[in-house]
Amino acid sequence: MAYVITDKCLGERYATCVAVCPVDCIHPGDYQGEEFMIIDPEACIDCSLCAPECPIGAIVASEDESPEWAVINAELAPLYRDNPAVAERPRNDPPRKPGNTIVNP
Repeated sequence: MAYVITDKCLGERYATCVAVCPVDCIHPGDYQGEEFMIIDPEACIDCSLCAPECPIGAIVASEDESPEWAVINAELAPLYRDNPAVAERPRNDPPRKPGNTIVNP
């Protein structure tokens, strides 16, 4: 089962997870007019390195934890794969959306 990026990333996109991914399965794009990242479920090797890197806890460990966003990640993967990399946002940059908090400083 692949890791999944959830709606907490929508409009936030810290991209701190990308640097630790050994298989380059995390890609940026826009979803519903907001910045977003996805994990390509076909490429993810379930190494668990990405989840602790997300300062707002937007990554869950299995598709079962967020089935709706697992589908969205899978659907967007082919569209996002060739997108250019984005710069990392500082981990201590406050979340932009109300309700999001820094959980992994």
